[in-house]
Amino acid sequence: MIDKGYKSSPRILKDNISFKLNGESVDWKGGPAMRLLDVLREGFGDTSVKCGCREGECGACAVILDGRLVNSCMVAMGRTAGSEITTIKGYKKTERFATLDRAFASASAIQCGFCIPGMILAAECLLCENPHPDEAQIRVGISGNLCRCTGYNAIVKAIMAASIEGEGLW
Repeated sequence: MIDKGYKSSPRILKDNISFKLNGESVDWKGGPAMRLLDVLREGFGDTSVKCGCREGECGACAVILDGRLVNSCMVAMGRTAGSEITTIKGYKKTERFATLDRAFASASAIQCGFCIPGMILAAECLLCENPHPDEAQIRVGISGNLCRCTGYNAIVKAIMAASIEGEGLW
């Protein structure tokens, strides 16, 4: 059973949960209390979703769920019924990703790459909400994502550059 406050008509039938993953309709057979993070990695083989803290603190497991950035380690599968989920694996097929990818590369905003999928998705959600953020707004927008390698200056610079280069995309 799922809280009806999340969706008006979730599709959970005897531990069968239907949702869209990167634009494709999928079904997952399992308990509604399983973590989305574990199901994406182990059930669907999407290792673009990184397992960092398992506590919702680092943002490495970030995905876009119904247009909002969420830490997949904090989402129960029952919440995903009828939802649309985008991981970096699906997002990287877009022109917006290509713009962010170029900006991150040119700003040297990528070191080890562990946090980058979550950072890119955080940037996507931020730019969808505010296509021309200033530095302070970018820092708030990525504040749920920890980076242990680059610091944040290069990442902020990359997002600012993407907002200019991607004029009209967001």
